[in-house]
Amino acid sequence: MKLIVGLGNPGRRYRGTRHNVGFEVVDELARRAGATFEAAPAEALMARTRPSGGGVLLAKPLTLMNLSGVAVAELARYFRIDVADLLVVADDANLPLGRLRVRARGSDGGHRGLASIIERLGTPVFARMRVGVGRGDPRRDLADHVLARFDAGERVLMEDAVARAADAAEMFVTDGIDEVMNRFNRPDGPPADQEEDGSGQRQPES
Repeated sequence: MKLIVGLGNPGRRYRGTRHNVGFEVVDELARRAGATFEAAPAEALMARTRPSGGGVLLAKPLTLMNLSGVAVAELARYFRIDVADLLVVADDANLPLGRLRVRARGSDGGHRGLASIIERLGTPVFARMRVGVGRGDPRRDLADHVLARFDAGERVLMEDAVARAADAAEMFVTDGIDEVMNRFNRPDGPPADQEEDGSGQRQPES
């Protein structure tokens, strides 16, 4: 079984914000599969799909972003999911709006949700896909930026990015992370050619 986790913050006040793009990607995957989210044996919502490549579990942690690892570790343990079968989808304020970056492993890159998952799993070796939400005005507080909603023009670009991210997640299930990186990290395809070096700005507390 594969586990695809979208990161975000629960509750109406965070719906549609930049920090919740991970939720939007797994929502799109559930919509495509006709799956419904339900309570999980962890502090999360989950939905099960049955593609030809095997079962897939979609999850949205109900902890705040900075405690995402609690739910991810509990789900991985309960369903006996190997880290090689885990894909985490998160926002990235250091990537241009709509840009994807896919990696098979790496540092948290300044993202506290990823940092929590690395801490709880005890390893940085799991696939992750970052969806660029842009930095906006650098004079604006980063917390205010990522907890804000997209304007109308940005929302159009993000709808396309969410669809591409869902395509990449589906490819992860059927073809593996190497194929996803080859396809979605190509300069002539949906690009994501920046390395994760942990030097980006820290994500805000949330």
